Amino acid sequence: MVRIDVHYEGDLHTRCAHGPSGAKLETDAPVDNEGRGESFSPTDLLATALGSCMLTVMGIVARRHGWALEGAHVSVEKHMVTAPERRVGRLVLGFAMPAGIPEEARAVLERAAHTCPVHRSLHPEVEVEATFAWG
Repeated sequence: MVRIDVHYEGDLHTRCAHGPSGAKLETDAPVDNEGRGESFSPTDLLATALGSCMLTVMGIVARRHGWALEGAHVSVEKHMVTAPERRVGRLVLGFAMPAGIPEEARAVLERAAHTCPVHRSLHPEVEVEATFAWG
């Protein structure tokens, strides 16, 4: 169990604290939903969590096999939908992988990315598209 405390600061801003580490972050509503877009929105954090989780799980698998994953990068595009309600509709991830990853490791790492807990926790109606460019 991990505790995260979220405090509403007013004007659509929250201040969040991660219990175990004390790390903090702030959110703001996006401009297209009455906010000022001054920080990550809650749905931006969802998109960020997916990219981070996929890379982390790939890192776990890479470490077990002795594959160097340092320098891997993912860009995440978040696409909202408004019907029948406002929600994340599609997440498009573009992975740029470092050179030197063995050919036989690539499918293993791609498969691992799609098994991350955040990906598995998303509603099935959220489309996830991932592409991998290998160094």
